[in-house]
This record gives sequence, C-alpha cells and structure tokens, in this order.
Amino acid sequence: METDDRGCPKCGHTETDVGKISTTGGGLSKMFDIQTNSFRVVSCANCGYSELYRDTGSAGSDIVDVFLG
Repeated sequence: METDDRGCPKCGHTETDVGKISTTGGGLSKMFDIQTNSFRVVSCANCGYSELYRDTGSAGSDIVDVFLG
C-alpha cells in the first residue's frame, strides 16, 4: 500500500492559508515595541494546524511546498 506524504502533517488536507506576523525581540526592541522578527504563518485550511517560518524574503509558495511535504 502506497501512502502520500503530501498535505497537512495533521489531517492530510492540501489547501493552505499563508499569513505574516511580526514580533519584538528582547531588550530595547521589546521596551520600545519595535518589530524585529518577521514570520510567515502557513495554516491548514481544514483543521487550522499552523507552522511558523522565518521570513527571509523568499516567495510564499516555497514555504507552502515545505509545509505540504
């Protein structure tokens, strides 16, 4: 029996939503609420399982490929 490893790690669904969040670091950036960290959030459209990926300026489709396997 062959299994397909593509899709959400939790439910196997293949549709995703991609968003972006920014967070503060530590020290002065936290004190002055300066957003120093940026992440892409890939979420399963079915169950909501989400993973964060550090935003390095790459295209969002590359990140979805990593999420789906």
